[in-house]
Amino acid sequence: MNIRESIISKTSVSKEAARKLSSISTDIKNNALLNMAKGLRENAEKIVSANSKDLKNGEAKGLSPALLDRLMLDENRINDMAIGLEQLVALKDPIGEVLGMQLNADGLQIGRVRVPLGVIGIIYEARPNVTVDAAGLCLKSGNAVVLRGGSEAINSNIAIIEVISKYAYEAGIPNGAIQFIDVTDREAVNVMLKLNDYLDVIIPRGGAGLIKTVVENSTVPVIETGTGNCHVYVDSSADLEMAKKIVINGKTHRPGVCNATESLLVHKDVANELLPAVCKDLQDLGVEIRGCDVTLNLVNGAIPATDEDYGTEFLDFIISVKVVDSIDEAIEHIYKYGTKHSEVIVTENYNNSRKFQSEVDAAAVYVNASSRFTDGFQFGFGAEIGISTQKLHARGPMGLTELTTTKYIINGSGQIRK
Repeated sequence: MNIRESIISKTSVSKEAARKLSSISTDIKNNALLNMAKGLRENAEKIVSANSKDLKNGEAKGLSPALLDRLMLDENRINDMAIGLEQLVALKDPIGEVLGMQLNADGLQIGRVRVPLGVIGIIYEARPNVTVDAAGLCLKSGNAVVLRGGSEAINSNIAIIEVISKYAYEAGIPNGAIQFIDVTDREAVNVMLKLNDYLDVIIPRGGAGLIKTVVENSTVPVIETGTGNCHVYVDSSADLEMAKKIVINGKTHRPGVCNATESLLVHKDVANELLPAVCKDLQDLGVEIRGCDVTLNLVNGAIPATDEDYGTEFLDFIISVKVVDSIDEAIEHIYKYGTKHSEVIVTENYNNSRKFQSEVDAAAVYVNASSRFTDGFQFGFGAEIGISTQKLHARGPMGLTELTTTKYIINGSGQIRK
């Protein structure tokens, strides 16, 4: 069986499973989620063992420390994945929700009801936690899922899938509702992008290259999850101690994720006081500073920033820095270089906070908080499929409702069109 035949074999099973899953009760779905969480905890040692193989291979391939961190699983992270599944249980099942009902002039009762998308294909890279988040969200929202993870996490993903699918099916979920494409050849992605007869939507999660490939080549509809060139702008009225904490957390907490801070913009009035201090703290934590001319004069060890640096999602211990003359210049810089993901202003000026949130075009715009909070788990969604930076059909962290669509339901009493 070649790659295409193998993938069609799995997606055809998923398509049949999706039909059954769309009408399964909330209780069955919730019990399955609880069983999956139980399975993760009971099989944590097995999953960690598989993950150690991926980490060893990643080190041999020269993956950066930040990417290795994204790849790494331990008992705490596995427990967090299980908690995410349990949180989904507490959330309202969106399927079947009626979104308004009205009578038209002919006496027809017309309304809309929320329904699953169907079969969702998810293509992602070296983050095995996505396997659990995606499966859980798709299951709760009544969708079958076909997962294709990156080669870096192949052993981890196979181990996870074996556990969560087994425990889900034992709880009454249709066989085939959770599928994993274990072919690491890139041809598998090319095949998935053309499976309009089997996949209803594809969601890419990963770097700019993966997302660009999927968006430009897929004939299956795509929900684009974007890269995160996230900025923190420190205004002239900012609490500088607060600003330091927000910048350091945004850059160093987990630099390899899309909501990490990649660029720091500082108003000229506070640059002399803030930049030497915050950059010294960042450098002590291993962060490389790439800055404008003013930054180079204020920060020992900083190197010149290029135009490309300001537009780069580093996913590493690197940050670009620029001193700006005004909030308008900061907003203009973000407009030019940002990726519409998450943007932050640190300010004590109410008017500037409102101006920033009004004028900055991004999925999440923060006042006085770290960009690291742009996350489905943190927003109370239980987990997330990804963070959409487009405007159709979803934007921001994608939870349960973003994995649904609607259909019209019309009730009549014998009306015919005249």
